[in-house]
Amino acid sequence: MSGAWLQLAVFLLVLFAAAWPLGRAIEAVMDGRFALGRRVEAPLFRLAGVDPAEDQPWTRYALGLLVFNGLGLLAVYALQRLQPMLPLNPQDWPAVAPDSALNTAVSFVTNTNWQGYGGETTMSRLTQMLGLAVQNFLSAATGIAVAVALARGFARRTASGIGNVWADLTRATLWILLPLSLLAALFFVSQGVVQTFAADTTLVTAEGRQQTLALGPVASQLAIKLLGTNGGGYFNANSAHPFENPTALANAVQMLAILLIPAALCFSFGRIVGDARQGWALLGAMTLLFVVAVVAVTQAEYAGNPLLPPLGVDTLPSALQAGGSMEGKEVRFGLDASALFAAVTTAASCGAVNTMHDSLTPLGGAVPLVLMQLGEVVFGGVGSGLYGMLVFALLAVFIAGLMIGRTPEYLGKKIEAHEMKLVSIAILVTPLLVLGGTALAVSVEPGRAGILNPGAHGFSEVLYALTSAANNNGSAFAGLSANTPFYNLMLAVAMWLGRFGVIVPVLALAGALAAKPRLAVTRGTLPTHGALFVALLVGIVLLVGLLNYVPALALGPVAEHLALWAR
Repeated sequence: MSGAWLQLAVFLLVLFAAAWPLGRAIEAVMDGRFALGRRVEAPLFRLAGVDPAEDQPWTRYALGLLVFNGLGLLAVYALQRLQPMLPLNPQDWPAVAPDSALNTAVSFVTNTNWQGYGGETTMSRLTQMLGLAVQNFLSAATGIAVAVALARGFARRTASGIGNVWADLTRATLWILLPLSLLAALFFVSQGVVQTFAADTTLVTAEGRQQTLALGPVASQLAIKLLGTNGGGYFNANSAHPFENPTALANAVQMLAILLIPAALCFSFGRIVGDARQGWALLGAMTLLFVVAVVAVTQAEYAGNPLLPPLGVDTLPSALQAGGSMEGKEVRFGLDASALFAAVTTAASCGAVNTMHDSLTPLGGAVPLVLMQLGEVVFGGVGSGLYGMLVFALLAVFIAGLMIGRTPEYLGKKIEAHEMKLVSIAILVTPLLVLGGTALAVSVEPGRAGILNPGAHGFSEVLYALTSAANNNGSAFAGLSANTPFYNLMLAVAMWLGRFGVIVPVLALAGALAAKPRLAVTRGTLPTHGALFVALLVGIVLLVGLLNYVPALALGPVAEHLALWAR
């Protein structure tokens, strides 16, 4: 098991080394200081009738985001419904069913990428490229724009605006996501990831049977699905598919790509607010929670399943499975890399998987659940992780202020009743969607019909689906049959409200903070960059983010674990 800890240490070292310079570059790009970018952007803005220097109030900024993403939803829905009449459909896939098409459109617009279908057997190449891959860029750009707008709220003094939504979306897409995705796609092609318009290939297997191998422009979609923390795979097996994740090196780079921009945005935040230590504090809290999660899921998987035999034994003794539980995992990557990937993809709002989370041990499967239920602030999605952690930071300083009888402040901004109401809305939206949706699904026949496993594990599958949807992750416990009108519509509502039900109050918070004066630091000001604040922030994330879900977790993975080991 020592190899797992060495792997984790090297992973974090490489991640931080790459994220620090990227964070500086993101801050410069989003501030409009990239000279080449300004020259390229100028004619685009003139054509669109946009003045990038116009400072928008939070209401116009939020309205622009909602309209922009609403139009994206309509475009993706139309591509799926019309794909039999459109080009680049060599397999002649029919139109996607209306409920599945709506679910998928909402999923990709909200950066969730929940997939109730097999990509290579449902979506044409045009739908994959023009619909799904494009939204992978635009949904990630939305997250970056919101995070930067909130950072500006802390940095500005008595300002009426938080930036220009069209300039922010353009710069995030053109100068951050697109160049990184191009480099990543070229790397993945070098590792053997498929990138072609050639027809699917039919071959004869060793057993003498014919098998059709699906091909397509995979590497280009793979790059942005990871860098944008989207997660939707070209293939149904996602990053467990050898055409999508062919080597151990590709697997390692995929994990780094998922956390790269979320980690870099912490450094960007420190530069925007003029205090690099603030970014380090947020990153420290994220890293501490992440390390604990990786250790927990790795230990749980090494413990194995007492009902499975040791490797190479055909009987079913009560002894532990030697070497840990490999059921549902790719033997090419082994247990250590599979456990790390499971933590990475659910710490971020990604959803890409290289192992089937439904096959994890009960406590191993609880770790991805908990990481999502924390609001995916442990690095989190592109942009959403940063603004989610900042919401918890405001709650932390508010509670600390109550404890010492002082008006709470964060980065020189007083946190008062209006701000705390917005913080409360942003924090409570997802638990309401997760717990309410789970209760509904297990209470009605259409919801129970999709549960393919009995008892606590079946409940965990439903809980995981609603947690994944409302927190915009997209991974799943595979035992739930969710491609039904009931689940497609319910999960679509959860994904949309889980995304924009948080974004709107966060932008309102940015506007309220930008309008406030910035107070001078005094001896009574709570330092928000040291170890004490990091510990306080971690405690608030665990207490507030997790306590909502303890009863549900007890009914699911905890009950399953106790029943399994009681036999």
